[in-house]
Amino acid sequence: MDLFDLNNNEYDAKPLADKMRPNNLDEFVGQDHIVAEGSLLRRAIKLDRLGSCIFWGPPGCGKTTLAHIVAQTTHGNFVKLNAVQSGVADVKKAVEEAKNALKMYGKKTYLLLDECHRFNKTQSDSLLPAIEQGTIIFIGSTTENPYASMTPAIVSRCRVFEFRRLSDADIEGALRKALTSRKGLSAYQAQVEDAAIMHIARTAAGDLRTAYNALELAVLTTPPQADGSIRVTLSDAEQSIQRKALSYNEDAYYDMLSAFCKSLRGSDSNAALYYAFRLIEGGCDPMIILRRLVVHSSEDVGMADPNALTVSASAMYAFEKLGAPEGLIPLANAIVYVCEAEKSNSVVIAMGAAMQAARNVRDDNIPPYLKDNSYGDRQTKAQSANYKYPHNYGGWVDQQYLPDSLKGEIFYRPQGRGYEKTVAEIRRRKGIRDDTLSAPPEGRPHP
Repeated sequence: MDLFDLNNNEYDAKPLADKMRPNNLDEFVGQDHIVAEGSLLRRAIKLDRLGSCIFWGPPGCGKTTLAHIVAQTTHGNFVKLNAVQSGVADVKKAVEEAKNALKMYGKKTYLLLDECHRFNKTQSDSLLPAIEQGTIIFIGSTTENPYASMTPAIVSRCRVFEFRRLSDADIEGALRKALTSRKGLSAYQAQVEDAAIMHIARTAAGDLRTAYNALELAVLTTPPQADGSIRVTLSDAEQSIQRKALSYNEDAYYDMLSAFCKSLRGSDSNAALYYAFRLIEGGCDPMIILRRLVVHSSEDVGMADPNALTVSASAMYAFEKLGAPEGLIPLANAIVYVCEAEKSNSVVIAMGAAMQAARNVRDDNIPPYLKDNSYGDRQTKAQSANYKYPHNYGGWVDQQYLPDSLKGEIFYRPQGRGYEKTVAEIRRRKGIRDDTLSAPPEGRPHP
């Protein structure tokens, strides 16, 4: 112990998010869908039966915190590595230490790998034997979809738990607790306006770490009053999180967002542009509008103009790289494009019908000629020879793909607008019967 430890400078230097990190599941904030009382993950942690897993979700939602809680609850060793900074040598060292701890003390080792999607195949392969043999309990933490960004060999050996953004109520509760907690800011006896807490919670967009940082900055930089007390106002909160409070109430915010979405669907580019920039001028994060734009480019435009999704996704990417004000130009461009494009919700209808069939029918009797012929008995391999390779027939051949119980089922029906006219013509040339081309019944409720 040195002088700095004696003065607790190291603890004081820690950010509020670290000081307020929960030590058990009862203190954990949010993610009730995976850690609620009686849930699979909670039972596994309490019974010390948790296997290797991957925590996938947005920043600041509790992935690393839950990994710490797992190690503390199960009394195991806890090793933390970062995939960006750590190499194969670091992994081998951690695995060797885990072997010794298990052999000498019977103690499990939990290896938390932050940003695990950044591990390449060589690094991942160095972990596989230890995961398979139970030498370590691997907990990967990532903001990227592991099914798309990680090597399948690792993902197949882990249970994936998807984390969600924290609600405003969750963040508000955590901020109020931080103000009165001995671990947090209670020593400052700060009085924070409700409007300030609500603004920080809303602007943090589900990221508790960001909210803690903003609250701490607001408290530490607000000059004391004459009586020594600290009073944090909405204005202080706006400066600490660098975004102005919305210039409208919560009801008006959701009404304007709804009006924006319906203007997109109704092909009124003037109204959509107005509501979008009224929201932005009022303090709304443009990324909220861009996310809705991406959704509606598939939900309401869909196959009538598939390029709408490309334009919207490109606008989102451009804004992420450029920021405001330049990034607002591609945003406006995408709004106009989606509004003026032909509309069709046939894909959404097809998705709903397919999901309903997947839930209700659940027929896994795949036609034998569609099965993987690299394994199985001689009969299965022989039946795979009946598969008709479309390219041998000019790109398309009539062939049953659905299971027998769903044979002839129609999910997608092009509505004959925009690019779907081309789709309909292609289907006619293939000999697909006319009833697959009919539009959905008039007055079908919006999904």
